[in-house]
Amino acid sequence: MQKYVCSLCGYIYDPEIGDEDSGIAPGTAFKDIPDNWVCPVCAAQKNDFELYEE
Repeated sequence: MQKYVCSLCGYIYDPEIGDEDSGIAPGTAFKDIPDNWVCPVCAAQKNDFELYEE
């Protein structure tokens, strides 16, 4: 699964890890995260994330 990076703070959403503090289980693809989810570091909106190119 693809990782996504917050364009505001650089936080990388890794679907293998998820975001359990926000109720996003490991193994959840970015496209499957609810639209009202926000960056756990800076509270940016989901649409502020871009595909992370390693």
